[in-house]
Amino acid sequence: MGIQAFTKTGNTVVFTATTSAPTPVQCASTTLGGNQYRVINNGTVTVFLGYGSTASDATNNATIVTTTAEALPLLPGTDEILTFVPNAYFTGITAAGNAAVYVTPGDGM
Repeated sequence: MGIQAFTKTGNTVVFTATTSAPTPVQCASTTLGGNQYRVINNGTVTVFLGYGSTASDATNNATIVTTTAEALPLLPGTDEILTFVPNAYFTGITAAGNAAVYVTPGDGM
């Protein structure tokens, strides 16, 4: 069995991460239980991605990691396929500067 190429299963969402996390965006999949996402940090700074099953969770998780935190660091130019809860909310924060972050729901690698 081979590796399946990433197949988009919903609309791409975008937000601009800055030193103050923007309102979270929901990335909804058209498939039941879809929980994989292609996440692209199109900026030149690290984004600390906040995510969760609610907008509140995503906001609370968008913190700059200094020792331990729920945020997921996305290095500049990151293009990753990641697994989160279905229909997750996303936002992000930076230590300085800003970066556009694109999130697309889908399946595969």
